[in-house]
Amino acid sequence: MRTARGKLTAELRSAKSPTEEQLQRFGAFLARTYQRKVPLRWEEDPSLKSGFRLQVGSDVYDWTLNGRVRQFQDYLRQIQPGQEDLLPLMHQAVADWELAIVPEETGEVLTVDGEIATVSGLDHIQYGEVVLFPSGIRGMVQDLRRKELSCILFGSGEEISAGSLVRRTKKTAGMPVGDDFLGRVVDALGVPIDGKGRIQAEGYLPIESPAPGILDRQPVDTPMETGLLAIDSMFPIGRGQRELIIGDRQTGKTAIALDTILNQRGKDVVCIYVAIGQKTSSVAQLVENLSRRGAMEYTCVVSAPASASAALQYIAPYAGCALGEHFMRRGRDVLIVYDDLSKHAIAYRALSLLLERSPGREAYPGDVFYLHSRLLERAAHLSDELGGGSMTALPIVETQAGDVSAYIPTNIISITDGQIFLEQDLFFAGQRPAVNVGLSVSRVGGDAQTKAMKSAAGPLRLELAQYREMEVFTQFSSDLDEATKRQLAYGQGLMRLLRQPQCSPWSLHQQVILLVTAMDRVMQDVPLDQLERFRAGLLSALEEDAPDLCRRIDMTGLLSADDRGEILALARAFLEDFQSGRERGA
Repeated sequence: MRTARGKLTAELRSAKSPTEEQLQRFGAFLARTYQRKVPLRWEEDPSLKSGFRLQVGSDVYDWTLNGRVRQFQDYLRQIQPGQEDLLPLMHQAVADWELAIVPEETGEVLTVDGEIATVSGLDHIQYGEVVLFPSGIRGMVQDLRRKELSCILFGSGEEISAGSLVRRTKKTAGMPVGDDFLGRVVDALGVPIDGKGRIQAEGYLPIESPAPGILDRQPVDTPMETGLLAIDSMFPIGRGQRELIIGDRQTGKTAIALDTILNQRGKDVVCIYVAIGQKTSSVAQLVENLSRRGAMEYTCVVSAPASASAALQYIAPYAGCALGEHFMRRGRDVLIVYDDLSKHAIAYRALSLLLERSPGREAYPGDVFYLHSRLLERAAHLSDELGGGSMTALPIVETQAGDVSAYIPTNIISITDGQIFLEQDLFFAGQRPAVNVGLSVSRVGGDAQTKAMKSAAGPLRLELAQYREMEVFTQFSSDLDEATKRQLAYGQGLMRLLRQPQCSPWSLHQQVILLVTAMDRVMQDVPLDQLERFRAGLLSALEEDAPDLCRRIDMTGLLSADDRGEILALARAFLEDFQSGRERGA
């Protein structure tokens, strides 16, 4: 203890009065440890049935039964992380364990306000360290002041009261990791919430870790195919890239992420879906879709729903990123979806206001940019010396009335390597995915695109941009020449071609076939209402007549002049049959 003048004193608590010899030994220990004579006061405490508790300032030497049990648990965690409850380890662990004479720094709860606890003491604690309350609830230090600190709670504050004891853990917040997390649904602390039992963790990784440096990375040059023609052809995503999916509410943002996950089946890609602030029913429906299509085998869902505390919503994306880094450091390719970072920023804003931090623009704290930059910078394509693994991030941001100039959207746009903008008007017009060609961009571009796709897509984006301009210009004119009408019909056909049913990603050869056929205007005269039937029949016919061609495109990623000619010849032959009503299956 410390007196008003700062003099160090010691308090000894036990059920029985110590003997004179014991007091002398305590005095010698204090003088040896603190290099001064420390006044010692004994106080009777009947609740301590065995042992004693010695407090010197903020240091606590707890030799009670509970204190020794805690030391033993900490010892078990060190020798076998994540398996401290396994009985086979107990006998050997007890034989090897020695009770250490080490101080345990403790503090006292001053106030509890919702999800924030203010604590005094803990003079040597660090920012981001996890503390433990008597009820078993954990907190993380987020604000350090001269005589007190504030921490966010990973649980209900109703079980914590003023005067409660707070213990240091001397650890930062971590996430259990391991291959057994694939196929499971966990919360932001790594605890399973799918009712399938305990997960065998292989270790722990801190949820906050530095992003790989420049020398630890290599260029993004391998495609992360989404299976969506509108994206893979014009805004390709590479492994290790950060591509933002942005748009208003209910415009298909999650659907794009879901299709991308489904398209990774059989490609040895680990997928992590982080749900932040969503309805529990929405998360359950997404898990059901993934399970029904066999995608949960390589996917882990980290869920911090709207019913969870703001603290859990705040750490959820970092926990999912730590799990992704576990696989990336083993040379695996990882796809991680953050759905969505708008709600993540709102949760952080709530915590910051409760911590009495100064609000800035839109009431967000000044470090809200760093909140997301330190998360998204951890996505990378590692160098071969570090295993060559990659982690591709698909953050999702929700806009209000299409305003991409709002605070959070502009922040994340400046961090990421491109964005896919989904337009509400296109969505309501039936264009799915509702990708706005003018506002979407990929800063990696063709570097992460196969040569076959690059050759097949050609000037697709330019053609669509010209169509959009011509459509706006001619909507007030009724007298159009024949060339303009054909150009408009061609553009309408391209837009209809890019419509794709949800949960139906296309393979590389299917996309190449459709693009080669469309860009050579083979589909020019197919009526719009028959285009979907023509598309399905064309793919089926070419996969049946030219299986070697399809297999060659998928395996090599190349499109030779002979392959292009073969595709066009078969497509024109199918068009004749289609127009004459002789297509297969008719």
